[in-house]
Parts: sequence; structure tokens; C-alpha cells
Amino acid sequence: MAEAVPWGTFSADPRRTESASLRASDRDRDLVHGVLAEAYADGRLDRAEYDERSAATAAAKTLGELPPMLADLVPMTPTRPGSELARATPDEIEAQAVRRWEHQRREAVNGLIFISVITWAIWALTSAPGFPWPIFPMLFVAMRVPQVLMNKQEIVAREREKLLKKQRKALEGGPES
Repeated sequence: MAEAVPWGTFSADPRRTESASLRASDRDRDLVHGVLAEAYADGRLDRAEYDERSAATAAAKTLGELPPMLADLVPMTPTRPGSELARATPDEIEAQAVRRWEHQRREAVNGLIFISVITWAIWALTSAPGFPWPIFPMLFVAMRVPQVLMNKQEIVAREREKLLKKQRKALEGGPES
């Protein structure tokens, strides 16, 4: 069905401005020809319009020339859940990955604060001034904070790869993971 155009199967997404000036490959043009042929077979294009668009597609030199051939035949943006991620630029994906690291950092610090407050409150209410046992759970939970802080690049890179994988699936029309 033409509505399931696999934008992710082009050599680069022709809808993106950074890809528009790249040279189109024969495979890219073949993808467009396939959609046009299907639209003609469905009766959504008459013979003259099919011939005109096919000729323009065959003559297309850059990827940016291809989406207008499909503009009124297929959705230019995904319409299913996850479409926000499918339309995300590399900078937006990077920002989401950094936000994920920031979230993990906040969770680590908040976990340390929560455990510290709870254990010290229990110690203060139940123990006479004695051995400060809350230090042990506090130290155990505190180990997560430097781990998150020191592994920022690794966490961001891992999250970026996950987001890129989800984006590829969304662009190809596959199920989200």
C-alpha cells in the first residue's frame, strides 16, 4: 500500500533539509516509481499525470526533488504513534539522549537524599546516640551518583543508539520496540 512508503529505505530521508541536496540513487528513484505505479493502478493518478511524474522522477538528480512527486499520494510525516521520534532531527535525538542522562542523574541524587533522610530519621528516632549505621545504606546508594556522573558519554551514546533504532523502525513503518 502506498501509504506505507518506507522513507527510511531511501539512501537518506529525502524529506530532511540536510539530505535534500544529496544525489539521488537509482534505488531512490525506483522507490518513487513503485509508489507512482501503485497510485496509477489504484486510479489515483491518470495516465498523463503518471507519465509526467515518472519522467520528473527519472530526471531527478537530488533527493530533494523526489518528495514532491509523492506529496499528494502518501503521508509526508508518520501518522502512527511514535511519529514525533520519526520526525526528530539528529540534534533533537541528541538532546533527548542528554535529557535521559540528566534524568538518571536526578534519580541517583534523589535516591541518595531519600535514603539518607529516611535512615537518619529512623536512627535519630530509635537509637540513642550510638553507632551511626545509616552511613552504610547511604554509602551504598551514593555509589550510583559518581557512576552516572562519570559515565555521561557512555549513557548518552547508548540512549542515542536506542533512539536512532526506534526512529529507523518508525520511518520504515515497523513496530516500535
